[in-house]
Amino acid sequence: MSNLQKLALGYFVALMIAASLNYIPGLTDENGLAFGIFSLDIYDDALHVASALWALVAGLLSHRAARSFLILFGLAYLGDGIFGIFTGYGFLDLGIFTNRSAGFDVSLPRILANLPHLGLGGLAVWAGFRSSPE
Repeated sequence: MSNLQKLALGYFVALMIAASLNYIPGLTDENGLAFGIFSLDIYDDALHVASALWALVAGLLSHRAARSFLILFGLAYLGDGIFGIFTGYGFLDLGIFTNRSAGFDVSLPRILANLPHLGLGGLAVWAGFRSSPE
């Protein structure tokens, strides 16, 4: 098993944890914000589970599949995080289409809310493009 396959399996675990955040007592505040920073709804949970299953299949299948997952997933999540910084909403959960833009903001809460997508997406893109195709 290649390092990229192991990384894809790590993404499976991380994304399943993200999908479970709303269901772990004490992680959301009285306003339904996870860690008091961002809210997750059923669409976010479904997106995280679908991404996790994609990561699992890619990680178990082959180095090439893991690399493809990391590049495609990484670009999508990194882009979503960037949109989140600029608009307050991402595109993966269709938030930019269903909500009015909150405008550009580099405040700490906005950065922290988008940091998971920026970090996971950036690492995935870096790892995927850094590795050889086979």
